[in-house]
Amino acid sequence: MTRRLPIIHQITEHEAGPYRLERLDLEFSNGERRRYERLHGRGHGAVVVVPMLDEDTVLLVREYAAGMHRYELGLVKGRIDEGETALQAADRELKEEAGYGARSLTVLRALTLAPTYMSHQAQLVLARDLYPERLPGDEPEELEVVPWKLDDLHELILREDFSEGRSIAALFIAREWLRSGQPHPGPAA
Repeated sequence: MTRRLPIIHQITEHEAGPYRLERLDLEFSNGERRRYERLHGRGHGAVVVVPMLDEDTVLLVREYAAGMHRYELGLVKGRIDEGETALQAADRELKEEAGYGARSLTVLRALTLAPTYMSHQAQLVLARDLYPERLPGDEPEELEVVPWKLDDLHELILREDFSEGRSIAALFIAREWLRSGQPHPGPAA
């Protein structure tokens, strides 16, 4: 069933730290009126990088997660800076967080985070043909790099210290993309 989008009668904006909070006065096709809130991040989006050391091994990083107050395993991720493409941001973040660059970068798709109330999207980037290169980053300490076999994903997703939804989704998407026999793309743009 195709539904008509709600009519937005009014939007009010409020500053909320690193976000802009919008309150929407909506009217649905059945006449019901509601107020919704949504958050818009500042900046130009984000990247989540799946760095493949070889055809079977992904590189994870372990970093301090303030929200959980523990060290968490996950994928390389970060903001897209002004003037950067998603591929440039992915390569930079990979060098800063894991100490590798990539000769081959492919955007697989966009991932959302709580799309019912946030506009945030992260571009999922597959990184292959890695080579050692480190750039200084904004992390307070060097991140531990942990190689993990894609065939052992079933063990990884049950670990308590691997809980971030974007990382879990990204690994499954990348694994299926790689298994589908997609051609190896050319060098990163």
